[in-house]
Amino acid sequence: VQLQASGGGLAQPGGSLRLSCAASGFNVRDYAVAWFRQTSGKEREGISCTDTTTRYEDSVKGRFTVSRDNAKNTMYLQMSSLKPEDTAVYYCATDLQLRCPPTTLLGHFGSWGQGTQVTVSS
Repeated sequence: VQLQASGGGLAQPGGSLRLSCAASGFNVRDYAVAWFRQTSGKEREGISCTDTTTRYEDSVKGRFTVSRDNAKNTMYLQMSSLKPEDTAVYYCATDLQLRCPPTTLLGHFGSWGQGTQVTVSS
């Protein structure tokens, strides 16, 4: 199982970025995949989990959208209305479970991609 996140960069407040999570060794259409983010000195925070639907944490609800391209075996995180507090390293993760756990917590996911840095600043 491998995950590779990409697409991070610098965005202005109010702007948009799209992150990608390319998967190999499993099919993203079959298993739950989550997005996390981590800022320096803080624990990695779950922001979404997708199985047949997507659950978003309040901090990103209405601004971030997860999508999936089964042909490319890739998940996407479309981030809009970005805020400086969205600055973080973003990760995708799976535990090869069919359904998302009740809460998107770090300990529920065992396979991680490398992170991609998102910086929101004017």
